[in-house]
Amino acid sequence: MSVNATMQSSIPAVSPTTEGTQRERVPVRIFDNPAQLAREVARRIAELIRERQAEGRTVVLGLPTGSTPIGVYQELIRMHREEGLDFSNVITFNLDEYYPMHPDSLQSYHRFMRENLFDHLNIPPENIHIPRGDIPPEEVEAHCQAYEEEIRKAGGLDLVLLGIGRSGHIGFNEPGSGPETRTRLVVLDEITRKDAASDFFGEENVPRHAITMGIGTILEAREIILMATGEHKAPIVRRAVEEPPDRQVPASFLQTHPNAAFYLDRAAASELTREKTPWLVREVVWDKPMAKRAIIWLSEKLGKAILKLEAADFYRNHLHSLVHAYPDVDALCLEIFEDLRQRIVYPHQLFKRQRVIVFSPHPDDDVISMGGMLDKLVANQNEVIVAYMTNGSVAVFDADVRRYLRFVELSHDILGLEGEALERFRARQQEILDFFARKKPGEVDLEVIQKLKAHIRYAEAVAAIEVVGLTAEHARFLDMPFYKTGTVRKDPIGEADIRIVHDLLEEIRPHHIFVAGDLSDPHGTHRMCYTAIQQALQRYHRAHPREEWPLVWLYRGAWQEWEVHQADVFLPMSKADLDRKIEAIFKHESQKDRAMFPGAYDDREFWQRARDRNRGTAETLNRLGLPEFYAAEAFVTCYEMP
Repeated sequence: MSVNATMQSSIPAVSPTTEGTQRERVPVRIFDNPAQLAREVARRIAELIRERQAEGRTVVLGLPTGSTPIGVYQELIRMHREEGLDFSNVITFNLDEYYPMHPDSLQSYHRFMRENLFDHLNIPPENIHIPRGDIPPEEVEAHCQAYEEEIRKAGGLDLVLLGIGRSGHIGFNEPGSGPETRTRLVVLDEITRKDAASDFFGEENVPRHAITMGIGTILEAREIILMATGEHKAPIVRRAVEEPPDRQVPASFLQTHPNAAFYLDRAAASELTREKTPWLVREVVWDKPMAKRAIIWLSEKLGKAILKLEAADFYRNHLHSLVHAYPDVDALCLEIFEDLRQRIVYPHQLFKRQRVIVFSPHPDDDVISMGGMLDKLVANQNEVIVAYMTNGSVAVFDADVRRYLRFVELSHDILGLEGEALERFRARQQEILDFFARKKPGEVDLEVIQKLKAHIRYAEAVAAIEVVGLTAEHARFLDMPFYKTGTVRKDPIGEADIRIVHDLLEEIRPHHIFVAGDLSDPHGTHRMCYTAIQQALQRYHRAHPREEWPLVWLYRGAWQEWEVHQADVFLPMSKADLDRKIEAIFKHESQKDRAMFPGAYDDREFWQRARDRNRGTAETLNRLGLPEFYAAEAFVTCYEMP
């Protein structure tokens, strides 16, 4: 089989759904993407504000921090600016704050809320309430009691927005918290501190305590919306939604509230029974994609190859209706088997001598996620450009800069650094070392240090693609503006970011583009890069006839892998292929052994994740009865990015 222009994405375009199942113990709404979810939550807040304004009353909101609500806040700001939404009758109470924490610290929730919401709206300052992290320990209890009293004086919470931590916490109500808890000082869970480590540039810098609104306080709100996005939230969302209330999953207590709902993007909902195995809880339409999912599930559950399945297996596993929907179950299994087999694309079947852009959000995503494919694209004499979208500077340790400065110092005579040039170098070196000596955790680097850290990542990226036969001429460092804040939190995608991507598309006129499709990296860089490419590609489409549109290949690997039923292409890899891919990943030395942002839910190094996922994909195909490979990479293809 050859990959051609007829290939389409296997991800269905599904509208927001509210249909529940008997396994779901709380109302759940599922949205196709986080932007759609954010717009709906913002719409509900605006509706409530306008209702109360018409009545001459205030509205009291409970607000969270973190990456999940940012889309809601951006939409509220847009509504204020473009639609005149008035916030003068709004009173806010934030859920929590680290302790101890100065309000102006980079990681402070006071600062987060100012920068992401309050500075852009007309909420009266006296109406804004956030727990204080800068008070003496002996005053904390009284402060918490006063916070509760302020909520009562405001008339109680009308609407509370929540996120959910991987431990199941809401606010900072960690496992063990119950529905009787009120605003108080808590000890942070290990998982929570790991999740926050990147914000603080190291787990050792994360505060061990926080002040949080209690579960009992939250449950007294008149309405509650819990928002979750991303595949990494899916397992805890399933527990909170489908299992009985449990102190080990504090979010599960929302099941007891008469007006609480979970708002999920499709990734965060992916482990819910109605999404993962809908045939177990309701009648389904047995089209071929659904039949494919069920047959793969049944094969894996029973440990039997697809072509060894028999009718009795279907009957014994709640798939009676599938058997009745098709006249010959053996023929159906053969059809699904052949569908999967034809998605296996050997290197010699890949396209040749065509123009390709590989978009890599960070300077190592290309080799981590599709190093095998990159190797074969080069071998097939394609014209490959690897576009590194961000400079990755915040992920470089200060020690790496010191090491390279020491190298230049030791090699100055060999490098020809003499006289005034050497003195300038030593002065700049001392400036940098002095800054490091007084630098506080999470403090923004000097601009010169940010550039040096970017150059470290750039040099590693070139060394990595040299392993597969490319050179520095094949690397483009786009250095997109949204990333260059010097901090973990980034600016929204703007016109300048979209234009950079669009200009590259117009310059190269690619036949194929490769885009990161795993959108659950810790701080959203993959998702933001995806958005920039998506919008740039839409502009490109408007300017070119369809026959000139590039085929989009969505890759995964750093954070997730495509499930077998989703993938359009499987690229087999030999042991030598996988070894070469790992060698390329090793060239990213600043991310080796101990990466700055490894992601809290996977302790393996990136090369280990890539190896295990590629081996795992091949093993899954083998268990289904398909040809046996050492490893395999998986891709989804489409012309219009979903």
